Amino acid sequence: MTALAPRFAPIVAVANAPAPILFDLSRLVSRALHPTPTGIDRVDMAYARALLAQPARHVAFTARLPGLGQCRLAPAAVARFIAATMARWDDDNSGQGRLLSGNPALALLTGIGRGSAIPTGAIRLMVAHQLLDRPELLRRQLARSQTRLVAFIHDAIPAEYPEYARPGGADRHRIRLATAARLANGLIVNSQATADAMTPWLAPGAAAPPLLIAPLGVNPHPKTPDLPSPIRPYFLCLATLEPRKNHLLLLNIWRRMAETLPPESIPRLILVGRRGWENENVVDLLDRCPALDGIVEERGRIPDAALATLMAGARAVLLPSFAEGYGLPVAEALGQGVPVIASNLAALRETGGAVPEYLDPLDGPAWLAAITDYARPGSKRRQQQLRRLNAWEPPRWETHFTNVFTFLDSLKP
Repeated sequence: MTALAPRFAPIVAVANAPAPILFDLSRLVSRALHPTPTGIDRVDMAYARALLAQPARHVAFTARLPGLGQCRLAPAAVARFIAATMARWDDDNSGQGRLLSGNPALALLTGIGRGSAIPTGAIRLMVAHQLLDRPELLRRQLARSQTRLVAFIHDAIPAEYPEYARPGGADRHRIRLATAARLANGLIVNSQATADAMTPWLAPGAAAPPLLIAPLGVNPHPKTPDLPSPIRPYFLCLATLEPRKNHLLLLNIWRRMAETLPPESIPRLILVGRRGWENENVVDLLDRCPALDGIVEERGRIPDAALATLMAGARAVLLPSFAEGYGLPVAEALGQGVPVIASNLAALRETGGAVPEYLDPLDGPAWLAAITDYARPGSKRRQQQLRRLNAWEPPRWETHFTNVFTFLDSLKP
């Protein structure tokens, strides 16, 4: 099996020797049998692929494997694992999945113990928050391996908005943020909004670790051929069904449309995302509200290629969230030329700039008016956004990793 071609070129080596890096694949291994990746899974994968594309840099891969503990891994086995995992994300019935009995992690078995040694002073690059909630264990591991920690902080939402976290999630995330501020030699964040949220956790009066703001890239999709307009226009919402994502607003809007509009005039709403936590009201509406039958469709999992096609035909992507650390769905939609209607949040504005329409996530009438307008074939508001979109540049993974590797190489040993 061959690895999928990387979507970014290797970074040119800097004048000094590139910093050696230790990268732990444990989260991706633990998620190997999940057909739908989370946002953090996708970022973790992007970093693993970028590191494989660093021939001039000393990179060591490790992972905690069931029954075997922490293992060093050969890059060739890591490349096979990455290819199989991405094939599963695109289509969990893929030939790669069947060849590996459905578990991409089996591709790592031939690489156990064959990875390169970890040089003293290497950067332990932690992208998925693993071990940040176990500070003493992490401190011992850093001391034993004589490595330096660089942590990627995706957001501070559970600490800032504990009402949206799983039970115990707020305290756990506060420990993560405090650990990163105290133990890291460098921090990477995805937005200025996340950097601002991280600031209170940096010890006052102490030397704060260097911090890099590096917006996430979007993977370019092949241009979708012009498709016939759907019989009924539809809108798309990409988000786990959890309170922070504010699906309840959208479902109440669609129920109102069902009560006030002729059936043929009601656009569809397609929800893509798994069912999360503390979402009883949303689930009740989806499962038990007759008014939503036939106009709201819940899809828990869609392969990446099919999702790109579905997104391309939407009248707009809707993001009525109450809090976000980065606007990845905004970037993905705009990158495909699809309009966005989103909450008026700093992180989403940072990503979308002047292109999307931004609305208060509590202003139901404003959302209803925008959705009703965008559903019309000749919507002027939608056409205006499409014209604004012509000047929008999507964030690129190439730029992200150029900045990240330059930052890592600049850190003092």
